[in-house]
Amino acid sequence: MSESPPLPDTPVTPPSSAAAEVVPLRSGDVTKPVTATGAGSGTTRASLRPLLLRLHFYAGVVVGPFLLVAAVTGLAYTAAPQIESVLYEHELKVTPRGSAEPLAEQVAAAERAVPDGTLLSVTKGAGPTDSTRVTFGKDGLAEGYTLTAFVDPYDHEVLGTLETFGQWLPARAWLDDLHRNLHLGEFGRNYSELAASWLWVEVLGGLALWAGTPRNRQRLRRLMVPDGGAKGRRRTMSWHGAVGLWASVGLLGLSATGLTWSGHAGASIGEVQDALGGSTPAVSTAFPAVGSGKEDAGGTRDVGIDAAVAAAQDAGLRGVLVVTPPSEAGTAYVVKENTRSWPVRQDSVAVAPATGEVTQTLRFDDFPVLAKLTSWGINAHMGLLFGLVNQIVLALLAIGLIAMILWGYRMWWLRRPTRSEGFALGRAPARGAWRRIPGRVLAPALVLAAVIGYYLPLFGLPLLVFLVVDVTVGVVRRRGTGAGA
Repeated sequence: MSESPPLPDTPVTPPSSAAAEVVPLRSGDVTKPVTATGAGSGTTRASLRPLLLRLHFYAGVVVGPFLLVAAVTGLAYTAAPQIESVLYEHELKVTPRGSAEPLAEQVAAAERAVPDGTLLSVTKGAGPTDSTRVTFGKDGLAEGYTLTAFVDPYDHEVLGTLETFGQWLPARAWLDDLHRNLHLGEFGRNYSELAASWLWVEVLGGLALWAGTPRNRQRLRRLMVPDGGAKGRRRTMSWHGAVGLWASVGLLGLSATGLTWSGHAGASIGEVQDALGGSTPAVSTAFPAVGSGKEDAGGTRDVGIDAAVAAAQDAGLRGVLVVTPPSEAGTAYVVKENTRSWPVRQDSVAVAPATGEVTQTLRFDDFPVLAKLTSWGINAHMGLLFGLVNQIVLALLAIGLIAMILWGYRMWWLRRPTRSEGFALGRAPARGAWRRIPGRVLAPALVLAAVIGYYLPLFGLPLLVFLVVDVTVGVVRRRGTGAGA
């Protein structure tokens, strides 16, 4: 016989895998849904379990490669701070000696080094060994990139210039681009959004399967700790489930935060956040025009960048300070803290260039709750919120996800018919499980899936394609079976 043997009654807990635990499927040529043992035949839970198994299985098989690439590139990204500190030590670090020179002189030196650049911002380091970053816009750079000059604050020597993406130096920018879009531009962003859109589905599906497993002390231990005495497929499933359970909270966080700056879902999330009053605020730079930059047509001089920084420090700003000069007449200096580690310091002030007075202050403590959560979540996703500990946790999550995907595919491989001739893959969970779900459960589930699919299109569209293909294959097979009868 080529039929796979029935599975033992073993806990199934594979959040975020490439292939889930499955149940016996076929009798002859006709697929039949099977209620999982111990789920309670005739109950809603028993009717949902086969459907969850099928969704978890197919989502893992299809989305698994995308998740694997995201996990591998994310693992590489976790080491970005250390890579930067080694590669760019000459530009980033200086030897303290006496007092730092005025920022205005440092900016002037950078402008001489980049004569064709447009000054965008100046970043004053937090410590005495940090160089000053002067960032310029420049023609010929890739979209989103700028040119940053690194200046020794003690003698205004320009240590070098590097192309930067936001605050990222070239190595981290390259790794970030690899993780986000595989260096394929906007089209490539669909890969990471697809992974983020389905990661939470895999995690919650695995947790639901775990929650539906009969609870006694021995089984609970098996769910949380790999079964060291198991062999073959049971051992693989045990490791897959236990690691998935421990990693589930972190993976849900990565999925949610990854979606916030994705291309399609990110726009939808932003609209919802704005509607709920949770958008990130910013200080207003507008006030009656009295000058712009060095000197206006009437001869009115501004106080300069050093006075603007001093005013910001008097207002309580500390740490790494990013200064944005006035862009045009009637706009102010903006000085903002850029400390993303815990505790987060992102206060900002607007400073009138003519008087040096702070015209508006915005404290991070006054941000809407949703804006704070977004900031914390994104910083944690990038490994910034808790420093090295954050990086280690992200690396462990990436390694765990890679292992679960590989274990999932191995379980699928081990389910293949071993006595059949030729190549054969493991069998999928039974088709038609949705027919066993009560209407009072199925109807709202379909509505919820439609709503989520609308806001997360790279979840909704693949799900719709899968349903169409699955139904079509089912109809074709039923007709073939009827004809053969």
